[in-house]
This record gives sequence, structure tokens and C-alpha cells, in this order.
Amino acid sequence: MKNTTNWALLAFLFFTFSCSKLDDFIGDGHDDDTPEAPVSVDFRFRASIQVGGEGAAEISAFDPLTNKLFVVNVEVDEVSVFDITDIDNPIKRPSLTLNGVGKPNSVSVSNGKLAVAVEAFDKQANGYIKIYDTETLTFLTAYGTGALPDMVTFSPDGKYLVSANEGEPNNDYTNDPYGSITIVNIDDSSASTISFSGFESQLNALKEKGFRVFGPNASLAMDVEPEYVAVSEDSKTAWVTLQENNGVAKVNLEAAVIEAIYPLGFKDHSLPGNEIDPSNKDDQMVLANYPVFGIYQPDAIAYVMINGSEYIISANEGDAREYEGNPGFVEEERIKDILLDSIAFPNYAELQEEEVLGRLKITTTLGDPDGDGFFNQLFSYGARSFTIWTADGAMVYDSGSEIARKTLELTPDVFNGGDSRSDDKGAEPESVEVLKVGDRYLLFVGLERNDQVMVYDISDPSSPKFLDLLSNAGDEGPEGLLAIPAAESPTGKDLLVVSNEDTGGVTFYEN
Repeated sequence: MKNTTNWALLAFLFFTFSCSKLDDFIGDGHDDDTPEAPVSVDFRFRASIQVGGEGAAEISAFDPLTNKLFVVNVEVDEVSVFDITDIDNPIKRPSLTLNGVGKPNSVSVSNGKLAVAVEAFDKQANGYIKIYDTETLTFLTAYGTGALPDMVTFSPDGKYLVSANEGEPNNDYTNDPYGSITIVNIDDSSASTISFSGFESQLNALKEKGFRVFGPNASLAMDVEPEYVAVSEDSKTAWVTLQENNGVAKVNLEAAVIEAIYPLGFKDHSLPGNEIDPSNKDDQMVLANYPVFGIYQPDAIAYVMINGSEYIISANEGDAREYEGNPGFVEEERIKDILLDSIAFPNYAELQEEEVLGRLKITTTLGDPDGDGFFNQLFSYGARSFTIWTADGAMVYDSGSEIARKTLELTPDVFNGGDSRSDDKGAEPESVEVLKVGDRYLLFVGLERNDQVMVYDISDPSSPKFLDLLSNAGDEGPEGLLAIPAAESPTGKDLLVVSNEDTGGVTFYEN
């Protein structure tokens, strides 16, 4: 009996152990070590607001404390205000008229405060940042800026306000104010406007790396035109695009010092992966390689930290200077209207045909280093892409020709603005915005001429994955993108807010 009992005990223990391991294998639905399912990404049209006519909806900012949406309305020089607590039935609130001191260019919200970048009616005069209470819409205070504050943003912690002051010349190019950056310390109400005069000694070295300083009789400090601002997660650093100059500036906000300028170089469209369609007169939409360089010239940029590393992301729109006053300054020409060096371009006659490169617009400020009137290289505006850079301006990833390839594949009817912009800057990636959804980092890229927004997963910054292409019938000219995370959203779900400058409306996509 003793041996029989031992065998029975052993059998019972073996059975119990086996069942335990089987439960581990099958799972009971409560295992803390089971990976969560990936958060789905499926942004769809939810609602829209018609703000006004052309120019009525340029840039938007959202206040989660009051559920108010503030929209720059250039059509009537005011900031339009909407309560979007019920996003399907927004309520129009009284607008902010700025008391006739200038034109609004940009808005930003933090901790119940609304900041408005105000351009003086005399564009070459200094502008303002005006601050309002988001609840009562009452004016609180104002700070002076440099000439033409084009973009303003709060730092994530709300301590700083930063504006990019373009300092554009007048139409005759006889008055070219300094481009500058204004930094406001909200805690002590101090403000400082800093210029780029300290970089004059670095001019030649910067130009050798692709930085452009080319306005007539302009110093570097006069020529730079700050366009857009992104601020680090810790609120200590800002990056500012210098669009016409093809660079990005890095700014120490605590010290109010411009630490560096990063020239962005040029994109070689003769290389595989960088194909373009350069003609709107060839009756076809075909991507191919050509002996042309693209100047990155980013408009908007965004900041993101992924796995402890900092990145800035640029929308490489491109921009030319055209001032047709007296004397004025125009740098843009079509390739068919210039002289090509026959050694550099032995097939120059073919290249200058309208069906090949003849229609493509290039700058006359580059490509003729010996000044003999014959161009040895060709430089077009923008890179027709978005780029992910390190915090110190090193390229991590460029989308190459993917914007053109994806839009041609999925929506050929609007490719390069219906092919009308192939000779110019293509789809014109204008704006970028980043949103974290679960463990995924999403990038939105607004295409101004295609009236679309591309969606990417950039969780691996060196290898972004295309997810979707958003558009809404009737929307034209997506100028501004704003992501509202689910935790702050009036709908309880992630929102993408698209400000459509050409048609004067705001569209909401919901995930």
C-alpha cells in the first residue's frame, strides 16, 4: 500500500503541474506580460467650419481649458473664435479684432493664454505679440517683435513665447530689415529680439555648405528670413527655419542666443529615388531623373523625441524671391530662357525643350560660379519632400520622390496640383505636425497644391511608413496642421485640424 500511495501522489502532482503550464500557454486574458494590441490609426472626416472666404483660415490653435478654437482670419484681419465643445455644432464667438494695429499671422495657446503674432501694416516696421485670456477674450498685454512676425509658439512648459520675424524687404528692395527671433519670458514678462549679426564672419563657410545669402546689397543679418519655429520637449531649445536661405537656426531659449545655423545643402534629382516630373506641358505625368538640384528651403518644421533622441522634421516647400518694384529683385527664370554651358550639358538643346526641363523654374543666383552667363548647374526651388534631421542638422531620412509617387498612384487627378505645378514646386509640402498615438509616432504632411494631407508612422525615424492620404472635397490650400490628442480633445478621440487657406475653412479628421 505504501508504494501505491507514492505513485498516486506523484501522478497527482504531475497532473497539477501540467495544467498550470497549460494555463500559462493558453492564457486567461489577464496576463500582465501579454503585449497590448497596436493602437489603430484610421483618421476620417468628422466635421468642418466655414470661417470666411480666401485667406480666412490660415493657422489655428486650440485651448483645451475652454474648448475654443482660434483661427487666423487674414481676410478681415482678425482672429475668429469658435467653441467646439460640440464639434458637430460649433458656436461662433466674438472675434478678436486687434484694434487696428496690424494683421494676424499666427496663433498659439498655453495655460489659458492666447498669443497672436501681429504684422504691422507697414511690413518693414516692427510687429507685436498680443496676449489674450482664452476664457474672457480680454486683452492682457503685448510685446514688441522684429519686423514681420510670421509665426509664434509657446514652449511646452508655457514659460517662453518664440516668434520668427521674417524681416522681408519692401517691393523696391530698398528697405530690408533684419530677420530676427523674439523670445518672451512669460514668468518675468521680459522680451528680447535677437538678430543674426553675429554670424557675418561665418558667411563664406555657411555658403559653401548650401546656405544662401543673395539679396542685393544685403548682409547676412538682413538677408535671413525666419519662417517657422519648433521647440524642444524640455522647453530649452528652439529650431527656426530660414526658408529662402536654405537653413535652420538653433536657439538657446534660456540664454536668448542663436547657437548655430545649419545649412541644408542640395538634393540631387539625378539620383535614383529622387525623381521628379518637371514639365506641365508634356501631356503626361511621368517621374524621371534629371540633372537638377533641389534647394530644400523648408517652410514648417516639427520637433519630436523618439526613444530618447531628438529630431526635427521639415516640409521642404521651397520659395523664390520676386520683388518687381524699382529696382526690385527677381531671381526666378525658366530653364528654357537661360543659357546652358555646352560642356556641362552637351544635350542642352534637348533639355531646354518645354516637354523636358524647359518649363522648370530655377534660381539665377546659383549655378554660374564664373559669371560668364552660362549655367553649369541648375537649382530648383524646394525638395518636393519631407526630411527628418537630427537636432544638429544631420539628415536621418528624406522622402525622396515618395510624395509624387504616392499621389500619382493613389490620386492621379490631383498629382502636382493637376500637373499644373510640375514645373514649379510640385505638390508643395507646406506643413508638418506630429502626434503620438499609443506607442506610435504619427507624422502629418500638408500638401498645399494637392489639397491633401499625408499620414506616416515615423516610430522608426530612419524608415517612415506611409499610412494614408487624407482629403475632403472642396478643401483647398492646407496651410496649417494642428493635432489634438485624445486626452485634450472635445470628442475624446485624437483629432487633426486642417486650416485651408484658399477656401477659408477648417476641417476636422478624427481617429
